[in-house]
Amino acid sequence: MKFRALIFVLIPSLLAAQSVVELQKSFEKKVTEFTLANGLHFIVIERHDAPVVSFHTYVNVGSVDDPSGETGLAHMFEHMAFKGTPTIGTKNYPAEKAAMDAVEQVYDRLDAERNKGPRADAAKVAAISNELAAAMEKADNFVEPDEYDRVVESNGGQDMNASTAEDSTNYFYSFPSNRIELWFLLESSRFMNPVFREFYKERDVVREERRMRVESSSQGKLMEMLSATAFAAHPYHNEPGGWASDIEHFRRPAAERFYRQHYVPANITLGIAGDVNPMEARRLAEKYFGRLVSRPVPLQYRTVEPVQEGEKIASVSSPSQPFVILAYKRPDRHSPDSAALAVLDAVLSDGRTGIIYKDMVRDKQMALGAGSAAEFPGGKYPSLFLFYVAPSSGHTSEENQKELDRIIQHVKTTKVDDATLQRVKTKLRASLIRRLNSNSGLASELCSYYVAYGDWRTLFTELDDYNKVTADDVQRVANTYLVKEHRTVAYTYVPEAGPAQEGAK
Repeated sequence: MKFRALIFVLIPSLLAAQSVVELQKSFEKKVTEFTLANGLHFIVIERHDAPVVSFHTYVNVGSVDDPSGETGLAHMFEHMAFKGTPTIGTKNYPAEKAAMDAVEQVYDRLDAERNKGPRADAAKVAAISNELAAAMEKADNFVEPDEYDRVVESNGGQDMNASTAEDSTNYFYSFPSNRIELWFLLESSRFMNPVFREFYKERDVVREERRMRVESSSQGKLMEMLSATAFAAHPYHNEPGGWASDIEHFRRPAAERFYRQHYVPANITLGIAGDVNPMEARRLAEKYFGRLVSRPVPLQYRTVEPVQEGEKIASVSSPSQPFVILAYKRPDRHSPDSAALAVLDAVLSDGRTGIIYKDMVRDKQMALGAGSAAEFPGGKYPSLFLFYVAPSSGHTSEENQKELDRIIQHVKTTKVDDATLQRVKTKLRASLIRRLNSNSGLASELCSYYVAYGDWRTLFTELDDYNKVTADDVQRVANTYLVKEHRTVAYTYVPEAGPAQEGAK
């Protein structure tokens, strides 16, 4: 046991001593890639340390793909993906399907009456609403609740979950290696023929999630306000959870259309890492995922965000802990400046050694927490380089913002020293190695880099990009992108004081 613990301690340091080329070659020996005839791509990583396999399904669809008036639909389908298939999650699928279709027929009548606006008959709306509730209850009676989850867990599956972001939707869990075929069956089935059962009950769950994460959280509301203000045209202005009124009016047919449009095989990448035989994985992939019908990949074009020509200000009334965010427009992840921006971010807020922490938290104690982020909310499209700070007691948002402005001006006018630059590059490298230490981390990282750049090897060439960044590059990108005219300031303020008195300026 002690020897095993020692090995895990030594692995990161041994890898850190390797050149980027050596590190990449060591992984290439363990990675097998193949693409099925329908376009679905697999990345298989052999690691036979333990009889466990981690699976990661990366779908190239996120909240940027939500249709207008239906924000949050990508997140809604994520919930539907756990509801099962015609054979998992039902007591009697033919009867259940008929009951689900009957729900939609009643809902169509309700929407038709509501759409009359001021001419709608309130009594008729109430009567149809009662009819709809009864139809939903009948359909739900055919459901075998959480059966998909139980199948996974009863076969040793662990850490099953999913997430929806602006640029992607991800599904992941681990199985004992002797249950690998079960994963191929389950995962292919739920994306080949998902059943949108309990749709309206789950819609209420999604609405409650928004209530907890956004409406009941001052920081959640502030982040939503930041995105909505910073992006005038691009769909990054919508949070993955969606707007409340859109969620409350989701319809099952709309979610099914979204699934058919975006969950096409060529838009999905699957990572498998652990105790797996690549030849067997390919055989099972052909057997199960080969059943998915090829369909056209959806267009990736999005409305281009116009050039921002002046500072924007957003505020949120909140009696809780004050918070300030400064967000500057930056290019997408494919920009030649991306590596320099990542290094700038690390220089500014690399834990306790970053400029912001040492100045604002440790030395001046004017903030409880402060830092930066090189890429928000995503990287597929031009996004934001942001700074955040939570003022400490006795210090205002305004003085914290002024201190952030002073630090920003400092990195614009003063070159970072060689020792700091080298330390930051070493930590960026160590961060990558830590992410590759687990099977789940491997499967996730290789999938995301493959989709983002067309080749998972970019994960390693990115380290070369970091190493090439100079102090001049860091100073240049600071002056190029940290421009007041292209930034958005978002802050919370105490209601009694009012925005003008308490807010940042």
